Amino acid sequence: MCGLKTNRPVYILGYGAYIPIRRIPTSEIARVWTGDEGGPNKEKAVAYEDEDAATMAIESSRRAMRMAGIDSVGAIFVGTESKPYAVKPTSTIVAEALGQKYTLAADLEFACKAATEGLHIVEGLVGSGMIDSGLAVASDTAQGRPGDELEYTAASGSVAYVLGHGTADPIAEIEYGVSYVTDTPDFWRRQGEPYPRHLGRFTGEPAYFHHIKSSVSRLMEDTGYHPRDFAYAIFHQPNPRFPVTAGLQLGFKMEQLEPGLLNDKIGNTYSASALMGLAATFDVSRPGDRILLASFGSGAGSDAFVINVLDGMLKRRDGAHVTVRSMVERGIEIDYASYARYRGKVRQ
Repeated sequence: MCGLKTNRPVYILGYGAYIPIRRIPTSEIARVWTGDEGGPNKEKAVAYEDEDAATMAIESSRRAMRMAGIDSVGAIFVGTESKPYAVKPTSTIVAEALGQKYTLAADLEFACKAATEGLHIVEGLVGSGMIDSGLAVASDTAQGRPGDELEYTAASGSVAYVLGHGTADPIAEIEYGVSYVTDTPDFWRRQGEPYPRHLGRFTGEPAYFHHIKSSVSRLMEDTGYHPRDFAYAIFHQPNPRFPVTAGLQLGFKMEQLEPGLLNDKIGNTYSASALMGLAATFDVSRPGDRILLASFGSGAGSDAFVINVLDGMLKRRDGAHVTVRSMVERGIEIDYASYARYRGKVRQ
């Protein structure tokens, strides 16, 4: 076995998500640039002028800690590729807002899998006994060059997970994980460039599909599980088509994929994409459900996890919890001029 597994159980104690309320239809983006019907998704979430990766991370982290019922954590890792400062950690801003002083804090970068990377790290710290609990946070205000195909999907959102050991009523257990990486230059942004570049011909193969299928296939081989052993499966969502195609090719059925599919309504929230799908799936899951999670990050790599839902899910997911679907459905439509102003696309 080549996977990642701790010597003692590591549990998910709470989770929380945040999706900006403003939405731009992709037909509005197309009206400005091409005159056609729009992109593969219907709309995307847009952060307002006073929202960024830090503010969204704070909100999702507060919700996660409230569900977990804890007021301190031993580590905070924020995965993002759109942090507000080039030289200043986002994680310390989050820590300060949460009232955390004596905590390990760091930002992680690995395109869209930066936060699942953080999930592995916090799992290792908790599993080793170095800390009792920690936060793995995903937060992005994704960038797309005006008129580029990325602009139709590059969206905003945040999600956070509290991991711990030995706490009463955990909501889920991380059973096993695999990480797979290669140097595949499908997507990049050099220092000082405002927008990322991409090689579209590499986006599907050998980037997205090769990496996700490699991590998931090894996970299945190591654990002996088959697609039929999972209640749900969640894959990174760069667009509406890729996660469905990958899931079906790996042997999963559409009903296993549907709860975590969000791209059509909110776009690609980058580091928050796969973990946002997990949060949406957690919102409808029941004790005893086994869930497959697989992220993808350009550059490139994929993290895959086996996660088991426990009895504490029903107790902690109470009426105060803000569901992902409720945020997805509450959008306020904006036009391209407002979107360009909010996202700083008009430069003087």
